[in-house]
Amino acid sequence: MDYATSGSIYTVVVFVSFIGIVWWAFSNKSKANFDEAEKLIFDDEPEHNKRESKVDE
Repeated sequence: MDYATSGSIYTVVVFVSFIGIVWWAFSNKSKANFDEAEKLIFDDEPEHNKRESKVDE
C-alpha cells in the first residue's frame, strides 16, 4: 500500500467519523442531555443569592 492509498483511506475514515459526531450531536436523544447540561451553570444561583442576603444583614 502506498502513501496515496493510505492517505485516502485515512481521509475517508476521518470524514465518516466527523459525520457520525455531527449526527450524534444533532440527534433528538442528545438534545435532552444537552438541555440539562445547558442549565447546570444556573444550579447554584439560588444558593449564591442566599449567601449575599446573609452578608447584607
